[in-house]
Order: sequence, then C-alpha cells, then structure tokens
Amino acid sequence: MNRSHGHVAEAGRKTKGHSRRNAGENRTNHAITHHEVEDIEERSTPRTPVIYEIVRRQGEEEMARPFVSLWWSGVAAGMSISFSLLASAILQVHLPDAPWRLLITGLGYPAGFIMVVMSRQQLFTETTVTAVLPVIAKFNAGNLTRLARMWAIVFTANFAGTLFAALFSTFTPVLETDLYNGMLELSRHLMGYNLSEMFFRGAAAGFLIAAMVWLIPSAETAQFFVIVLMTYLIATGGFVHIVAGSMGAFLLVFNGEASWLWALAQFTLPALLGNIVGGTALFALIAYAQVMKEI
Repeated sequence: MNRSHGHVAEAGRKTKGHSRRNAGENRTNHAITHHEVEDIEERSTPRTPVIYEIVRRQGEEEMARPFVSLWWSGVAAGMSISFSLLASAILQVHLPDAPWRLLITGLGYPAGFIMVVMSRQQLFTETTVTAVLPVIAKFNAGNLTRLARMWAIVFTANFAGTLFAALFSTFTPVLETDLYNGMLELSRHLMGYNLSEMFFRGAAAGFLIAAMVWLIPSAETAQFFVIVLMTYLIATGGFVHIVAGSMGAFLLVFNGEASWLWALAQFTLPALLGNIVGGTALFALIAYAQVMKEI
C-alpha cells in the first residue's frame, strides 16, 4: 500500500510538473506571439497592393498641386539633374581612356537623380507611373485632363531647368575647359542613335525609372541604393532619359555641333515617347494588372 501510494504520488507530481511546464510553454509562446507580431509586421515587405496604393496616392497628391508649385519644383528638378552629366564628366576627365572607364564614369550619373528624388522635386519620368496609376484606376475625362496638365507643366519646367543649366555652363566661366569638354564628349553618343534606337533606349530608361519609383516605398533606409542602382543601369546600358539627356543635347546645340531641328525631331520626340511607353504602357499597366483583382 505504501509503495502503491508512493507511485501514485510520484505520478501525480510528474503530471502536475508536466502540466506546469506545458502551461509555462503556452504562456511563453503566447507572450512571444503577442509581443513580436508588430515587429513581424514592421519587418515584412509590404504587399503589392500596399505599394500600389502608396504610389497611386502620390500621383493623386501630385496632380492636385497648384501650377506654381509644380512649375518651380519641375524647374528645380531640371537644374538638379544636370549634375548627373557634370558628375559623370568629372570622373571622365580624370580616368584613362580604357574599356572599363564607362563602368566608373557611370557612377556619377545617379548624382542628379539622388538630388531630385530625395528632395521630392518633380521629374517628368517619375510621373509616367505615379500620375498614371490614378488614371488607370478611374479612367475618365477629368483624370485624363489632370494628367495632361501635370505632364505639360512638369515636362516644360524640367526642360526650362536643363536649358538654364546648359546656358549657365556654356556662357559663364563656371567650368574648367577640360570639364566642359568632358560633358560634350559624354553627350555626343546621343547623336549616334537613329530614331528607332532613341525610342527603344528611351523605353528601357522609362521602365527603369518607373521600377525605381515602385521600389522606393518598400526600400525604407535603402532608398539611396535603389536610386543609384536603377540610374547606374541607365548610364552604363546606354539608355536615354529625356530630362537628363536634354542637358547634353542643349550643350551640343550651344556648341554648334547639333541643330535645334535635331534636338527636337531626333532626340526629344523619340526619347520622350520611349520614356512614356516604358514608364506607362509597360510598367504602369503591368503594375496595375498585378493588383486589379485585389483592390
């Protein structure tokens, strides 16, 4: 009887101990889940519909801005992006003429884009996705009118900014001769493209800029690197960005190496259409197609 009672008591103690351990584990697991759920959500990559909504709302806000705000933000963007050519030329003139020089020179190209994007200035090629998503979501005459208004203001303002930068670089003693010649040298590749090449290289650049805009909301502290990567690919890939490229086109015209007819018909029109197709017809439509059944 004593031995049986001892076995029963010991079994009872084991059962109670096991129950206490299970209860403790359940409490621990519950505490971990409860306290870490917010951290998990914060560390999780935003779902595609969330990114879509962020970019779409940016477009709504941009289209609602007054003319004066869009204009001066666009002018600032045009002036800022001219530093892409300047930074590339600084590297160009200090490097030997070697097959790998383009890979280093291309590191200067993101400079202007970093200035524009991080300071939230209005760049035309960004609006080919941000301002287009609201139009795709609600396709009507009112949204189309707002899109056309924004594109017209921002594009003209961007060109006004790069035109001023080109005039300033050409007709003032702000730049050393070697540096100015370096900017011309980097710009001459534009004259080697025919209309179809200019268009398709513009489409590639438009797609990359739209991809950059799409990546930024989930990049958080890595936004700088996203901008550098996307724009470095434009530079080293030989693609054509309408606003950054206009700085070089204006320099060629002011230096007597190109005509205004070339700048308009062989550079601006095909590069502009290419950027729009790459950013809008390709990227924005694909982005909307990913989420149209979830929104």
